[in-house]
Amino acid sequence: MQFKDYYDILGVEPSAGDAEIKTAYRRQARKYHPDVSKEPGAEERFKAVNEAYEALRDPQKRSAYDQLRARGYRPGDEVQPPQGGFGQGGPGGGADFDEIFAGGGAGGGFSDFFEELFGHRRGGGGPRAGHGQPRGDSRARLAVPLEAVYEGRAIRIAVNDKALEVRIPKGVRPGQLIRLKGQGAGGQGDLLLEIEYAAHPNFEVDGVNIVHVLPVAPWEAALGATVSVPTLGGPVELKIPPDSEAGRKLRLRGRGLPGARGAAAGDQIVELEVLAPRAENEAQRKAYRDLQDAFGAGWRRA
Repeated sequence: MQFKDYYDILGVEPSAGDAEIKTAYRRQARKYHPDVSKEPGAEERFKAVNEAYEALRDPQKRSAYDQLRARGYRPGDEVQPPQGGFGQGGPGGGADFDEIFAGGGAGGGFSDFFEELFGHRRGGGGPRAGHGQPRGDSRARLAVPLEAVYEGRAIRIAVNDKALEVRIPKGVRPGQLIRLKGQGAGGQGDLLLEIEYAAHPNFEVDGVNIVHVLPVAPWEAALGATVSVPTLGGPVELKIPPDSEAGRKLRLRGRGLPGARGAAAGDQIVELEVLAPRAENEAQRKAYRDLQDAFGAGWRRA
């Protein structure tokens, strides 16, 4: 299997903090999302960005990856698993159960490198028994797309060389378990799936609320505008008030995750990110010069 430089894929330094990694992921995912980008190879690049973020956003995964990277591997180098496999004991290793990622989504289909490094092997022994389960049961983490949590629908996964359909309860929370009868490793016992939320290019989760960072042009923020905003239930129109500044938060009520046991649904928080487009012709550069003249050099202190 070939080594992948996840830091290079996201365009960050190995010293980058969590916030910088998250920002880089959001920027790259937005750029290469198959529904948006027309660039050749955008879907493959989008998958690579998702894989890199899955590896680096989790401290244990990142630690295991950093240990391997410190051996001097470069992208494309053939990597031989150490004795005992990757991530089995030692700093950053010792995971009690495998991880399963739902298939069929634009970000699905992680590479052999990812699966070998973090313990999820195609065609391998399947999920292992974890701590605290009856003998014969197996346990695995299931990274669930936010859309499936919002809608409460079935997703397809591959476990023990079998394709299974798993019904995701509407509004399920991270850490909750789904039991698949008779689907344990080697046909022994049940398979317990512990839910976690898969990384999403457009949304972050804050309890039952969904956070979306919306890029807007300076004139949209200053003059006000009505723009289309993605939500888990589909795009909606959002009115941006005049004189909005970067970082302003607008609320779409009821557009977050469903509430548990009949509780109210969360909201979607839309945070404005004011971006200045690149001037690509003389008319646009003149517009920027006029803007500079209008605001003067002291606008930062206003």
